[in-house]
Amino acid sequence: MGHNVVPGILSSASGLAAAMVGAPWWGILLVTALALLAGTVQTLFPQSSEDKLKWWINRREYLGTRYRLRLRLKGLRGKRGS
Repeated sequence: MGHNVVPGILSSASGLAAAMVGAPWWGILLVTALALLAGTVQTLFPQSSEDKLKWWINRREYLGTRYRLRLRLKGLRGKRGS
């Protein structure tokens, strides 16, 4: 499977804190948020090619099912009002 980068990001927080001594609070918050966002994206979205393909196929099926359900519900609303 893919490599989880979140523990690495969290363990490097002490180095990040030491490097940003004297920086404004919003700068520290911004850098920390960007690092955690990158780790979250890395974790949530599959990294191997086979997993990416499965993820996109499942997403496409889900969106198609949702679209067909919406069309069916629109048809029911139109019939109910008649």
